[in-house]
Amino acid sequence: MPHRTVNLHLVSDSTGETLNSIARATLARFEDHHVVHHRWSLIRSRLQLDRVLEGLDHEPGPVLFTLVDKSLRLALEEACMRLGVPCLSVLDQVVELLQGQLGARAREKRAAQHVMDADYFRRIDAMHYVLAHDDGQGTAGIHEADVCLVGVSRSSKTPTCFYLANRGIKAANVPIVPNSELPPELADSPCPVVGLTIETKALIEIRRHRLRLIGADGVRQDTNDYVDHDSVKAEILAARRLCNQHGWPVIDVTRRSIEETAATVLQLMEAWHARRGAAAEHAPADPAAAVLSGGTA
Repeated sequence: MPHRTVNLHLVSDSTGETLNSIARATLARFEDHHVVHHRWSLIRSRLQLDRVLEGLDHEPGPVLFTLVDKSLRLALEEACMRLGVPCLSVLDQVVELLQGQLGARAREKRAAQHVMDADYFRRIDAMHYVLAHDDGQGTAGIHEADVCLVGVSRSSKTPTCFYLANRGIKAANVPIVPNSELPPELADSPCPVVGLTIETKALIEIRRHRLRLIGADGVRQDTNDYVDHDSVKAEILAARRLCNQHGWPVIDVTRRSIEETAATVLQLMEAWHARRGAAAEHAPADPAAAVLSGGTA
């Protein structure tokens, strides 16, 4: 099939994050095609929509939109019909399905997912937590964490923690450093601990790039354990061995995006809590409890 260039217009009355995510996930399945994104966010008035229509008229192409205002939707759909370009409201089918299941009409409320509610402040609180507990800082606060990530330096612990924080997850991260002890708080952690690992070659490339960024080009890379192949390989193996000793699950992040790593962490968290819940249900009754409550053993 010949190479094609397509103009894709993403029109939203909010930040456009939903449309960006849908477009990115969908276009990842198409190869050898060039798509030019035209992002139109915070479109909430007819004047703002007119700018969109001018852009659409100049560079026509398919339109994905999330507009709540009926008059704006109608104007956009009419313009697309006139230009002969496809137009799709990406949330309509989902809303209709849920309306049928819930037996209630959806409110016509734009940017409802971005309101400053308890969930919003929970995400902000999680972000502050990650900042305060990044790279082994504030280990005394690990008891407040929802999850703790451990791994060698530059194994994507920090970006994964920030991604999780955006989901409202308080994630601490602790580096596994050669010849250094882990903080005692991890010995009997009240939250799941997950190890991150990475292939030797990939880690060395990341670390070399890091050295260049911080202006360490003059470092002898053949004598620096930080990027020496044998030293890095031994460091990774020791870290995996440590995780196995503690029974911590390990995720190989070599070919995973941050989103994929975070999704796997969330799955492991759910499994950890499920095991804890099952163990609590099957725990033998404490005979002293009946005595303390005034009953009989």
